[in-house]
Amino acid sequence: MNTLVRRLALAGGTLGLGLALFTVGSVALGDDEPARAPGGGGEVARVSTARPGPLQALQSRVERLPGDWVAWAALGSAYVEQARVSGDAGLYLQAEKAFAESLRVQPEDNAKALTGQAGLAAARHDFTAAVDLARRSLEINAYDASAYGVLTDGLVELGRYEEAEVALQRMADLNPDGSVLTRVSYLRELRGDGAGARAALEQARDMAHSPAGAAFAAFYLGELAFNSGDLDTAEARYGEAAALDPGWLPPVAGSAKVAAARGDVERAEADYRRVLEALPLPQYASEFGDLLAATGRTEDAQEQYAVVEAQIQLIEANGGRADLEAALFAADHGDPAKALELAQAEHRVRQTIHTEDALAWALHLNGRHAEALPHAENALRLGTRSASFHFHKGMIEAALHLDDRARESLRTALAINPHFSLLQAPTARAELARLGVPG
Repeated sequence: MNTLVRRLALAGGTLGLGLALFTVGSVALGDDEPARAPGGGGEVARVSTARPGPLQALQSRVERLPGDWVAWAALGSAYVEQARVSGDAGLYLQAEKAFAESLRVQPEDNAKALTGQAGLAAARHDFTAAVDLARRSLEINAYDASAYGVLTDGLVELGRYEEAEVALQRMADLNPDGSVLTRVSYLRELRGDGAGARAALEQARDMAHSPAGAAFAAFYLGELAFNSGDLDTAEARYGEAAALDPGWLPPVAGSAKVAAARGDVERAEADYRRVLEALPLPQYASEFGDLLAATGRTEDAQEQYAVVEAQIQLIEANGGRADLEAALFAADHGDPAKALELAQAEHRVRQTIHTEDALAWALHLNGRHAEALPHAENALRLGTRSASFHFHKGMIEAALHLDDRARESLRTALAINPHFSLLQAPTARAELARLGVPG
């Protein structure tokens, strides 16, 4: 393994970890173009810039050579990538058919199709199936770094962090490329190691083999900066990503987020509308709706929230699961009973730090504060520096009249990122004022 990657990846014999899953459900089309799908916490789908060219070429190939099982598997993976880029969940059904055709033609020793199916399962948030399929693929080909990547992602999204570290180390040993570094960065962020997360992403950017790969890393450097409250650096990294890959929309959404945090409503609205016209993902519509709500445009906000609901339904109609994202959305937008139902269902399947946080918040909003607190504490068990996690914990502590602890948690939330939420950051300040802390 490359010594620099090893130095970044290892600490005390295991991954020195900690970001927000770049790679769930991906079978990368290029070494430096991994995909980062929705992990926990309602995070945005983090995707690489898959292009229609490879997709069209593969479609043409299987039409000419219907017995080419390798091309069918590659086509399925291309559909998964394009679904993330376009927000068209219907492409997952096309991917499913392509993988099935590959396995029909070559039912034995077809690791490529199994890895692709694992990526599809993860993209649909069926992480248990993703792990199982990735392991089946590795039984056929134990040297497939991409299968280890999907295995890592699935294990992370099931809350099996130590196992994920082992899988990622194996991936790094096989192929120490940018997709390894982005995963290292995420795991470092989860562990609260912001400097290590940035270092891994900077190396991924610098070693990228294409502008799109460099843009991908630059964008997530912007996300790291925004999540730590550094708006100037966030804006610079989002701008860098946009310049490297002008057709990729997540950096535009990042710029909108910065503009909203600075109170530049006109610019934020223009950027959000540009993104949503082409990529109507739930997180973008939710963020835009919150901007509109924060500026008193209640009816306009409700229109965006309806887009969120419609997109969640579309994801589920195409075989995906969005319980965690739907739970957080319901919790923050006036339906605590639904939030609790969804959070409990998700927590039964996977006990990640994000599902712990969502369940804690939903229990709190339903008046079950004492039950909520252990889950809020468990959400922080890795040392993750999440403003939202600390805010939720602080509000639960305040409801339990644990005033000193509430003050500390809410101060921590605002210290990590005073702009973490257009709606909740003001609530945190108001609660601190009620607890006797001057603004």
